[in-house]
Amino acid sequence: MSLTLRSRKPTENTTPVNELDHDLLILSKRHQRRWRMAFRVICFTRALVSMSRKCLQNNNQILLRSLSYVAVDISTSDDHEVPFVGVDKQMLSKMVKEKIFESLSNLGGVNQVAAILESDTKRGISGSEANLGHRISVFGANRYKRPKPKSFISFVFEAFKDTTIIILLVCALLSLGFGIKQEGLKEGWFDGGSIIFAVFLVVIVSAVSNFKQSRQFQALADESSDIRVEVVRDGRRQGLSIFDVVVGEIVCLKTGDQIPADGLFLNGHSLKVDESSMTGESDHVEVDEKSPFLLSGTKVTDGYGFMLVTSVGMSTAWGEMMSSISHELNEETPLQARLNKLTSCIGKIGLTVAVLVLAVMLIRYFTGNTRDETGNREFLGRKTKVDDVMNSVINIIAAAVTIIVVAIPEGLPLAVTLTLAFSMKRMMKEHAMVTEFWIGKEAMTGNASSSGLAHNLYELLQDAVGLNTIGNVYKSNSESTPEITGSPTEKAILSWAVLDLGMNVDEPKQCCKVINVEAFNSEKKRSGVLVKRIREKTVHIQWKGAAEMILAMCSHYYVKSGTIRVLDGEARKQIEIVIKDMAAKSLRCIAFAHTKVAEADGQVQEKLEETGLTLLGLVGLKDPCRPGVRAAVECCRNAGVNVKMVTGDNVHTARAIAIECGILNPDVGLNNDDAVIEGVKFRSLSAEERVAKIESIRVMARSSPLDKLLMVQSLKQKGHVVAVTGDGTNDAPALKAADIGLSMGIQGTEVAKESSDIVIMDDNFTSVVTVLRWGRCVYNNIQKFLQFQLTVNVAALVINFVAAVSSGKVPLTAVQLLWVNLIMDTLGALALATEQPTNDLMSKPPVGRSEPLITKLMWRNLIPQAIYQVTILLTLQFKGRSIFGVNESVKDTMIFNTFVFCQIFNEFNARKLEKKNIFKGIHKNKLFLAIIGITIVLQLIMVEFLKKFADTERLNWGQWAACIGIAAMSWPIGFLFKCIPVSGTQLLFKQRAS
Repeated sequence: MSLTLRSRKPTENTTPVNELDHDLLILSKRHQRRWRMAFRVICFTRALVSMSRKCLQNNNQILLRSLSYVAVDISTSDDHEVPFVGVDKQMLSKMVKEKIFESLSNLGGVNQVAAILESDTKRGISGSEANLGHRISVFGANRYKRPKPKSFISFVFEAFKDTTIIILLVCALLSLGFGIKQEGLKEGWFDGGSIIFAVFLVVIVSAVSNFKQSRQFQALADESSDIRVEVVRDGRRQGLSIFDVVVGEIVCLKTGDQIPADGLFLNGHSLKVDESSMTGESDHVEVDEKSPFLLSGTKVTDGYGFMLVTSVGMSTAWGEMMSSISHELNEETPLQARLNKLTSCIGKIGLTVAVLVLAVMLIRYFTGNTRDETGNREFLGRKTKVDDVMNSVINIIAAAVTIIVVAIPEGLPLAVTLTLAFSMKRMMKEHAMVTEFWIGKEAMTGNASSSGLAHNLYELLQDAVGLNTIGNVYKSNSESTPEITGSPTEKAILSWAVLDLGMNVDEPKQCCKVINVEAFNSEKKRSGVLVKRIREKTVHIQWKGAAEMILAMCSHYYVKSGTIRVLDGEARKQIEIVIKDMAAKSLRCIAFAHTKVAEADGQVQEKLEETGLTLLGLVGLKDPCRPGVRAAVECCRNAGVNVKMVTGDNVHTARAIAIECGILNPDVGLNNDDAVIEGVKFRSLSAEERVAKIESIRVMARSSPLDKLLMVQSLKQKGHVVAVTGDGTNDAPALKAADIGLSMGIQGTEVAKESSDIVIMDDNFTSVVTVLRWGRCVYNNIQKFLQFQLTVNVAALVINFVAAVSSGKVPLTAVQLLWVNLIMDTLGALALATEQPTNDLMSKPPVGRSEPLITKLMWRNLIPQAIYQVTILLTLQFKGRSIFGVNESVKDTMIFNTFVFCQIFNEFNARKLEKKNIFKGIHKNKLFLAIIGITIVLQLIMVEFLKKFADTERLNWGQWAACIGIAAMSWPIGFLFKCIPVSGTQLLFKQRAS
């Protein structure tokens, strides 16, 4: 069967929908014969061409010319037709995107579209490479066109847009022009050219770091968009990447999934979709046979079902929208916002100092208080040439602008980027398993036959497992190991039924017709199915869910012999004890219940009965506590992080699991509402009562999504920084409300991942400790870099300001300050921001929400270093010539050299904010040692070989030793001042622990 668009002239009274209806008429039999004939003609022609080429290329055979014709056998079998001849993908795409139901009806419905796309609604499509490749060639791949990433040149231009860089370049060009005019091309380009080269060096380094950062974010975005979906191929369910979905695919959908492409609803129950990403409306749209259209990019919020993919990639509604949106991956985090605020504050201080330096130097120059190298006054009123005045003014402005460049800590964003560059490996996940099975008040051991399970009860249990599930069991043959898919709970129950009880869970689906389904949700904590057996006039209702909730719906129960007994008070009490005993063993107790209702006057009941049920049995699922979870909880506690467990399990199971994981002390009883509470009781409290009790609550059982959200809000009102872990759609509100949302990468739904800040790729709680350790490492490294850079900023600003006010000249030139800026912003960030996390970080209390970035500890470390550098360099400025017996140029070079080596030695001090031993673990950070070595070599080249560029003089061995010796005093000064205790810090941290 094939379909096409038929061209017709529009009339005035024809609506667009009617035009499309006419265009979507199926080709008549005559048109189909014409398509086949055209295809055979093409095949015939290609066969003749192929034969002629073979004959001409074969020199050993003579081409027979006596025959008047050649007969070529062309098969007329429909099996050799090219698939999808006449299928118009644009028409299919438009039908789904615009939700035109009339067009779908004209095509014959969803099943007919599946036939056109050569897809079996039960077995799916063939998974052969040839079939998949042909579908991709005809309909396209499921990928979207992304805006081209920024080129390196664009980052260079962005770096040049910086105001200080522009001002500095203008000053450099003016200095270059005046210098060449005064001293000629051979000598006059040094000052201006040096500044231009230094500016370009800073710009290139900044552009490279930003370019790499952009590529890292792009790779992260590509990885996050690679979603896993479940499809049916060759009769079996299998998971694959969203990028591998093709047209004709049968996709399995469940709550929390993202719809991978545009398509049509095949079958399912209670399927609701959140289309807010496409329409902007927050209402959940119900999808069924009457409204079967599913759009890519939307999320399943309830129910389950199967869809037929009709459009992929750029042919979908989501693809069109994505192609029109330019993605900028420069979203600012709260930490970056605080850093930018601090950078702005420091920049304002630098601007103020620069303006003062500019004003003082201009006043001193024009009042004749500045002298040249020979001791003569530089400005002599009208006697001074205009070129000389302009050149001097340009140099003064360049020096003032360079102060601004040095003052602004542009390396902070780079430090954050470098520190965040770490990866985590995936780990194998554990699966739940059934460890106990009870019929009524009796525990069952062994398989069904050995324990004497009645045949009627066995069949009812088989129906309960096989019909009331969204999981699936696939066996290629009788001897192969079954492939079981679904959620961990579904897989555990199906494994038990197939492997332990020997059930064929697909058999009930073949002899029953599903009438209605109530999908599992976190509110009711149960799921039900209403079915009608073929050739029977009774309907059967199967329920599965939390044991105590299913038990409350029952009035009778089965015993092992298959007979039904009344569930009186005594029997109910005994079964409740069984459930509590299971929960005490940290088993998740699931119950099955059944009832049947006769048809009334031929009318089939569609409502699921919720009372008067008969209890079939109980199963206890053991979700083993992963190795390392208890140690991870203990590690979090030692780090000042309080771990709270919020679960949908009953209070007994929740308490047992909490004790097993180390969250709860075994001595805490169930009646202790301060530690263990049920969700219904928590939400009934007033807002004030919740805030008052929230810190003492350790476990919340039978919780709803609202309860989890209320807990997050109460903790934040109390002043805590809150992190939430979750994997389900119901966790999304709490994940969004938390300061840090952590979702699970394997079992987590797409809704949960989208609502979170961090995705734990291995679904392991122990990874939370890794996240915590690295988070603290990031913060600690940023503080190290901040302390190092502020020391340089304070020293450079004070030295240049005092020297400018007192003598009218700055000891550090524009090129030298730009070199220092390069050391700080690039090499310093690289050296300090890549320190690895240590166990010491986990012994510190957490940092409070309002805690300043620059702590008392940092002030204690940086102020002595800044004072020492200012003192020693000003001493060299005013007394250096007499102390060392050198000229002005050598003195300025010694100041520059000593200043740089002070920063090199101070980088070691910045490695440890608290500890006196700054060399501990330094052998493990080879990158730090390499950067220090590179900095020293470059400084040596600057001083000894780049005299014209850096405006320096060559130093002798004694002068080098003096510079290094003076700078090395930073180490003992840092050691001595770390002996001074800083009070109040630990107390403040403990008050804010969360």
